[in-house]
Amino acid sequence: MRSPFDPLTGNLIMTYPKYTQQALCRYNLPRLKRIATELGVTPTLDKRAAQTWVNAIITHQSTQIQKAQSIPPEKLTTVEISFYDHETYAAFKLIASITHDDNLTQPWVVMVNGVEQFRANTWARCHRFIQWHHQDGTLNEPLPTQTEAPCTTGNEVMAQIFNECEKYGFEILDDGIYHNDVKLGEVGCTNGTWWVMRIGECQQQPCDSVLDAVWWLSMVDVLPTAEVADCEELLDRPFEILTNEEWGQLREYEPVAESRELVTA
Repeated sequence: MRSPFDPLTGNLIMTYPKYTQQALCRYNLPRLKRIATELGVTPTLDKRAAQTWVNAIITHQSTQIQKAQSIPPEKLTTVEISFYDHETYAAFKLIASITHDDNLTQPWVVMVNGVEQFRANTWARCHRFIQWHHQDGTLNEPLPTQTEAPCTTGNEVMAQIFNECEKYGFEILDDGIYHNDVKLGEVGCTNGTWWVMRIGECQQQPCDSVLDAVWWLSMVDVLPTAEVADCEELLDRPFEILTNEEWGQLREYEPVAESRELVTA
């Protein structure tokens, strides 16, 4: 069973789409009824009023959070063998290790039972991979492979994307996939090949499956909204008046790619 806590922060996460009051108020009555049906919500007041359904959905989500808060997240212990070698334990049992090799772009490696499971450019990303998949119960499973049948229609693509996003509590909007009102990127399927384009990236990256594509979105590190706004403002200033600190901020900033269709033919 998936843990209801975010392994990166220890905070509670939703295992289904989390709808805000503001988002629900934008939906029409038929859509509100569909959302309520998916969540198993049945309002007791006037079912002809949209606000009745909004209130019922919000109340249901609050109840689910209160129930899940009684389940504590399992804590992991990391032991530093050397700067390049670390072991991660759960209840005194070794579950994974992190090592380092000569790969120039992704030198940090997660090993589980002697098998490479994940690579990244930082130790922290490997550690988060272990936390997430241990809580998810999939740490010992092989990396996702293409198992679903090739998609033939846009509706089939969207259905599969929706099913995977639902597991992470992501929301699908017209211009991409969001979490807590922050855009993570886009996922689609072109000519039978799944792809993901995370926020700040300009090219679609091929994936083995929709599960793999959405999982990569869950690893996105998003700049705070205020920081993004600051960077956008700096880009509008004459370069000769920028300070060294502002130049450093711009060097680390990746502009958001233009919005595009989630699914292409």
